[in-house]
Amino acid sequence: MAMRDRVIRDEIHKDILVPARHATIIDTKEFQRLRNIQQLSTCEYVFPAANHNRFAHSLGAYHLAGQLTASLQEVQPGILSDEDAELVQLAALLHDIGHPPFSHVLETPDVYATYHSHEHWGRVLLESSETEVGAAVTNVLGEARTERLFALMDGASDHAGEAIPPFMKEIVSSQLDVDRMDYMVRDQANTGAQIGGFDIARVLRALRVGDDGHFFVKSWGLPAIEAYLVTRYHMYHQVYFHKVNMLTQNYLVKMLSRARALAEKGQLTLSVALQKMLLDKNLDAQGYASLNDAHIRVAIPEWAEHEDEILSNYAMKMMSRRGFHKSLRIEGLTTEMVGVVRDRIEAEVAEAGYDPASEVIYARISKKGYKPYAQGIRIEDGGDASEHSPLIRSLTQPNERALIFVPDAIRDGLEQRVREWIKPSQSSLVHFE
Repeated sequence: MAMRDRVIRDEIHKDILVPARHATIIDTKEFQRLRNIQQLSTCEYVFPAANHNRFAHSLGAYHLAGQLTASLQEVQPGILSDEDAELVQLAALLHDIGHPPFSHVLETPDVYATYHSHEHWGRVLLESSETEVGAAVTNVLGEARTERLFALMDGASDHAGEAIPPFMKEIVSSQLDVDRMDYMVRDQANTGAQIGGFDIARVLRALRVGDDGHFFVKSWGLPAIEAYLVTRYHMYHQVYFHKVNMLTQNYLVKMLSRARALAEKGQLTLSVALQKMLLDKNLDAQGYASLNDAHIRVAIPEWAEHEDEILSNYAMKMMSRRGFHKSLRIEGLTTEMVGVVRDRIEAEVAEAGYDPASEVIYARISKKGYKPYAQGIRIEDGGDASEHSPLIRSLTQPNERALIFVPDAIRDGLEQRVREWIKPSQSSLVHFE
């Protein structure tokens, strides 16, 4: 029986139209796996409703790519063929296919015995002859167009002697791409963050392709771009870099790292799935695609009862949301400052009866800010958006700071001593004692 075109109801974009041939890709087990990959990892410990998944986000990016390519074909006829428009849409649909459980936070060799980036795993899944998604993509596009899709996803400028205009890649990956546009509005909606927002439709309508093949924004679209960048700024500061989110991400990684160490010593029995994740040094595409958030969530209650105090402590925190560490409330704390006082901090923690290796947690927040010029957003006169907008120009400054988390019982006293050591009111490390 032939498949039918579909209309998928989405909380953000309402109706998402999916042709039958694309539905065959969505219906593969590797793509359906994204239903069980949380979009914002541990952010639900701060914002309880932030438990949406990569599946919905991927559909959202797919939808916006379709909206943008259709807009370009309308306002600039001939700029993009229907065939390449389809490739752009599928690149957006598949851009997250390789994400590990809990998304970016577990993309680390501290957890995976076979470590690769999610981009690498995505390509492995798409190229493998053993995966459903790889077979479905090839069946939809044919081998030649599948290779062009991969070239587009790699950011190549051509494939088989045929140009791939820069704007095609920019739709999928740039400072103004459909990935960012979808996750910002989706994450804002699910966290309940009240930080303004922006008009996606107007942003899309304002985009044009210049003679050089790159995007530019019509002058009348500048206010929409300002709103987009301000929203991004506040989402990073209020949601993604929230201190409790940073702390729980550390708990999750440290818990799995401890489980791995114990399993290697024969002191912890792992499920088949977690053996693949933590111990298999030759993990293949099928093994990787079998892993999702549920395998970790199921293990947490058992680990909370384990005799190893470090593992059980992390697991109990993740399960009950009790006994969380507290951050030292020191404005302007940098990684450089932390490096200077780290030994003294850990000595103080040890003297108080705690194990510094597990009870002192460091986190680094690094937001590069808006990048103008070569990597920025161009306005139709050729200038960067930051040249036209003082508001955007104010967002170009990077923001880097460090966080130190310690047990609540010793936070206040240790915080005072660290203040005395680093004198945060001073601007230079020469003032360290």
